[in-house]
Amino acid sequence: MRVYLDNAATTQIAPEVVDAMVEVLKDDFGNPSSTHFYGRQVKALIEISRRKVARHINCSPSEVVFTSGGTEADNMALFCAVNDLGVKRIITSPIEHHAVGHCVDALASNNSILNQPVNVDSRGNIDLIHLESLLKEGIPTLVSLMHANNEIATLLSLKEVSVLCRKYNAFFHSDTVQTMGHYQFDLMDTDVDFVTCAAHKFHGPKGIGFLYINKKNKVESLIYGGSQERGLRGGTENVYGIVGLAKAMDLAYEDLQKHQKHIQSLKSFMIEELKKLFPTISFHGEIEPSKSLYTVLNVCFPKTKKGGMLLFTLDLKGVAVSGGSACSSGSNKGSHVLEGIGADLTRPNARFSFSRYTTKEEIVFTLEQLKSSFEQTL
Repeated sequence: MRVYLDNAATTQIAPEVVDAMVEVLKDDFGNPSSTHFYGRQVKALIEISRRKVARHINCSPSEVVFTSGGTEADNMALFCAVNDLGVKRIITSPIEHHAVGHCVDALASNNSILNQPVNVDSRGNIDLIHLESLLKEGIPTLVSLMHANNEIATLLSLKEVSVLCRKYNAFFHSDTVQTMGHYQFDLMDTDVDFVTCAAHKFHGPKGIGFLYINKKNKVESLIYGGSQERGLRGGTENVYGIVGLAKAMDLAYEDLQKHQKHIQSLKSFMIEELKKLFPTISFHGEIEPSKSLYTVLNVCFPKTKKGGMLLFTLDLKGVAVSGGSACSSGSNKGSHVLEGIGADLTRPNARFSFSRYTTKEEIVFTLEQLKSSFEQTL
């Protein structure tokens, strides 16, 4: 038996999404910028998909810009805020995804903007009092804070941060890559400037995502070429990817409450069983359902002599998990997120992340392999 519990890194593509994409690959080959029948036919597919996305997050279709994924969308939001909206300072946290953190570092280095971190607690919660004290300084600011941390699952209240940002005339960007397709979004009700999406986080294809840009913000393209995406992103569109993204969103929101209930039950079951197996176990980030992303569980195991071999041993036993963000794989550095919350980095940790395809039988098998793997590392 092999079990995949690294869904925060990527999810398996849904069969219905594959079918939708294959149909486009076979039958709809025209360039959407062409004015003849074949081009118009493909252009229509893009705009139908855009309207579907907009409907799911309750915004105008004109506010959705398709990108190559979450990283490009995050970069576009940050660069456009600095280049086009007069931002002189970015407030972010030490536990943001590198798509934001490294981009802010580059902007601070090349554009002389101020990079100012907000405090977080040991669970990864943003210190909103500290955030407000920074906003009071009156510097033209973009606040960039992720909706849910991809490693430790702690959730942020978008509304609370939005209210603070509007109170002090700051722009607000949220990396919603881990939560898009997993939570309801109403962008007519939640006042944000930018949110991001990557389809492969909710059973869509890799290489496609989108950036929501609030229509009150007038920004320029970062990729020059043609006039695609209303002049905001040059280059021939990834049509089958766009269709796949829209189909994946349809499936995600079709039975969202059912998916949430199923996945949360698996996570809660695993937490309780882990406590029984390892009495001294602890968890990174929030685990209370109202404060925690239900698809992710970061576990801090007791110290062992060969704790560094735990993930490798699990992999040999057929269980795929990670020690943090997949985007940092191959790096000798530990998790910047765990370091940012002051976690004990001498203890082995593992991130288990679930999807709607995960079964209870797979969790039971994983717990069995964990027990034997842990014993082998003593």
